[in-house]
Amino acid sequence: MTTDSDSSVRLVRNATLLVTIGETTFLVDPMFASPGDNPPVPNSPNERRNPLVPMPDVDLSHDAVVVTHRHPDHFDEAAMEELEADVPLFCQPDDADAFTDEGFTDVRPVDDEVSFDGVTIHRTPGRHGHGQLAEEMGPVSGFVFESDETLYVAGDTIWYEPVEQTLGAFDPDLVVLNGGEAQFEQGEPITMGVEDVTAVRDATDAAVAVVHMEAINHCLLSREELRSETEDVLVPDDGSQVTL
Repeated sequence: MTTDSDSSVRLVRNATLLVTIGETTFLVDPMFASPGDNPPVPNSPNERRNPLVPMPDVDLSHDAVVVTHRHPDHFDEAAMEELEADVPLFCQPDDADAFTDEGFTDVRPVDDEVSFDGVTIHRTPGRHGHGQLAEEMGPVSGFVFESDETLYVAGDTIWYEPVEQTLGAFDPDLVVLNGGEAQFEQGEPITMGVEDVTAVRDATDAAVAVVHMEAINHCLLSREELRSETEDVLVPDDGSQVTL
């Protein structure tokens, strides 16, 4: 257990987060590989090996794990090997069997909502791109963590109506978006860019933080660009914490 009673989100790297609600900490989307251990994302505008940057020196202690989807920049082989087999692991139902097959013994698929240690975890919809490409990318989810405060981790999604509906339904205190405007050589971006982030900013009174940047080769939108083209948006560096 963490002894910090303040709700917060610490960006580790890419989409890897430590979400702390009261005294409970969730490790979200663990990617633990060292720089260059993983190949480039195929069909991308460059051939840089992933991840592009090292892990910051952050205490990764956690009470449970949440995986939004199983793309390798959200759950990788290094994380599979390092995590405790009996850690409570929350995921979308489509991914549960794969985690069980890998030896995890406390896999908890979230159809709608579950409770853990005084926190209600809601699974929310996401669309990983546009049109046919979104279908090919497979199912993705976001998660809302609800206790005294409410945190919405949107996952790999673009701005579309269900994201707006989630903001209205839960009225979160903090929203964490996956930016980077990840894209392939063909098709539209598959994660949020400036226009998506701005749409979220306009739709909610919550604090808005953007992660999923400068760590994977097909994420082309930089932190500097996002900061310069948005207002009232937090763009944390790796290792930084956003506290409510």
